[in-house]
Amino acid sequence: MADLKDRLRADLTTALKAREALTASTLRLVLTAITNAEVSGTEARELSDDEVLDIVAKEAKKRREAATAFDEGGRPELAQKERDEARILAVYLPQQLTPEEIAAIVAGVVEQTGAAEQGGKAMGMVMGRVQPQVKGRADGGAVAAEVRRQLGL
Repeated sequence: MADLKDRLRADLTTALKAREALTASTLRLVLTAITNAEVSGTEARELSDDEVLDIVAKEAKKRREAATAFDEGGRPELAQKERDEARILAVYLPQQLTPEEIAAIVAGVVEQTGAAEQGGKAMGMVMGRVQPQVKGRADGGAVAAEVRRQLGL
């Protein structure tokens, strides 16, 4: 069984005992998403830690995007709730890369592949090599923006 999933369940139990409503509801939502992923498809299966981590990252991204949407819609109280949920989920994610670290990784891949001379076609090639290195540690949009910047697109 996935260690991260066990940790989420244990933390849910702790949050329920401590009557931490926001933490409990956030962890319930994530565990539900994990269960849904496990039973989707032709047969039920146990997710690996990497797959559970992907789901936690997706849920955290949903919270960040919702907070932005609520801010733009003039609903600061709902935006704050979404940010609080994202903060709870961030505990389960690996340390995020800084923009400088992302730039260094992208620069290394661009140099290795000689992508700078290839123009627009190189974007997919560079992204394909960068994504495994930053998986779960950087937002895809930030990585893509850095690749475009370094390739001059």
